[in-house]
Amino acid sequence: MSTRQFRVTVRGVFAELCAEQRAALLAEAAEHDVLDAAYTREGHLSYDIAARDAFVFRFLADGEAEEDILDACAQAEAAATSWLATRGYGHKNLRSTAEDLSQAPLGKRRRRALRTS
Repeated sequence: MSTRQFRVTVRGVFAELCAEQRAALLAEAAEHDVLDAAYTREGHLSYDIAARDAFVFRFLADGEAEEDILDACAQAEAAATSWLATRGYGHKNLRSTAEDLSQAPLGKRRRRALRTS
C-alpha cells in the first residue's frame, strides 16, 4: 500500500487573553507571520494578533488509507490544543480541515512532466 500525505489545517480563536499573553504573542509575531506559513510535521502556527485574535496551525501527516485522514485531523487538533494549553492560551471555535494530496488536482507543470516521462 502506498503512503498518502495529508495537509491538516486547524483554525481557532484565542480566548480571554490577558495583557501579558497578548504582549508575548506580539513579541513572537515575527516568527509566526502568515507569509512564512508552511505545512510541517511538528505543526506551524501563524497569526496576526494585532489585526485579530484568530490563529492557524498547519500540519503535514501521513497515512496509508483514505480513512487515516480522520486520525490525522484528531492528532492535529490534539497537538494544537496541547501547544495552547502548555502556554496557558485559551481558545475557542477550534475546527480542522484536511486535504489528501494524492487526491489533489495536478498543476499545469506537473501534468506536463507526467506526459513527457
